[in-house]
Amino acid sequence: MTGEIKIRVETSFCDIARDQWDTLSGAAKGQPGSMYNPFVSHAYLSSLEESGSATAETGWLGQHLLIEDGKGRIAGGLICYLKNHSQGEYVFDHGWADAFARAGGHYYPKLQSSVPFTPATGPRLLVRPGENVDDTRAALAAGLTELTRRHGASSAHVTFLPTEELPILEGAGFLHRTDQQFHFTNAGYGCHDDFLDTLASRKRKALKKERRAALEHGITIDWLTGSDLTERIWDQFFAFYMDTGSRKWGRPYLTRKFYSLIGERMADDILLVMAKRDGRYIAGAINFIGSDALYGRHWGAIEDHPFLHFEVCYHQAIDFAIAKGLARVEAGAQGEHKLARGYMPVTTHSAHYIAHPGLRRAVADYLARERHEIEEIGEMLEEHGPFRKGERQQHDD
Repeated sequence: MTGEIKIRVETSFCDIARDQWDTLSGAAKGQPGSMYNPFVSHAYLSSLEESGSATAETGWLGQHLLIEDGKGRIAGGLICYLKNHSQGEYVFDHGWADAFARAGGHYYPKLQSSVPFTPATGPRLLVRPGENVDDTRAALAAGLTELTRRHGASSAHVTFLPTEELPILEGAGFLHRTDQQFHFTNAGYGCHDDFLDTLASRKRKALKKERRAALEHGITIDWLTGSDLTERIWDQFFAFYMDTGSRKWGRPYLTRKFYSLIGERMADDILLVMAKRDGRYIAGAINFIGSDALYGRHWGAIEDHPFLHFEVCYHQAIDFAIAKGLARVEAGAQGEHKLARGYMPVTTHSAHYIAHPGLRRAVADYLARERHEIEEIGEMLEEHGPFRKGERQQHDD
């Protein structure tokens, strides 16, 4: 990066020019060579804010870092929030907070660089095309540590980041943490049967039986996207989300308005998989469509049927990815049950800046042991995947 730069903090995406942000994030239409991740688009992030889902009132105070060049154009950006809790992040640090509190420290507030309620890997140190990538990323990392100091925060956390951003953050004093998700890789399959042919015989028969059982009782599946996503459809899906989310999490994070806003702003990037019985929808899962991946998020249902969750969330996502030529399906956080359905373990990464020296030493020791455990678990799970031995290496490649 050359010339004079300025780093500023914005609390609201309403105050960030959409076209300039989307040039950073790769969401600008027709931008050559960009890889589109819907979760870092202005449309998605502003919808979280404007819907009341991620706001200061819910514990997500925007502290978004922007680097401006000498002409006032945005050259780099970092999604960031000042938080007084650790909810909606999916990289758990409650134990760190409790330990620091017992030692007489104050863990909150902390800074969190992530997409709220969204456990999907994506770019965090955003750089405008044509800028020096390393210099701009380094300036953002330095800006985040300085912001931590100015707020008197205990820490700053950059979660679900791509591996190429790790060296810059580690160079700025961040600690490396790993975790695990389960992703489906599309090895150029022409149809779902091509994928099934790569599985061990027993696993293949089990999945075929499971899919048949899920669609008993006259259940059918619809794929809805674009203009299909009417307010009536969103009303129905939100009822599923509230019913299942209230039982699973206690209080769902997303408001009804959020769905209307993303329906207005990015309908072509959304896939709803909806299950219908007796002429009405009874369950559904929301997915977001990137340039090379389908991102499964959450689901809900108002009727219980065996295996319907697996069909709506996992099998249908594979069907869609194969049909559209997408390279992978990222099925969200946790869930070893995904392994039997063709979703293999993948390591995810985060970076953590701990301001207090004593807490930093304790966390660093913990993370070294945790990384080793995650690696061992991943190797073990690979051995228990559903693929035939002759296909497993091909899948891993």
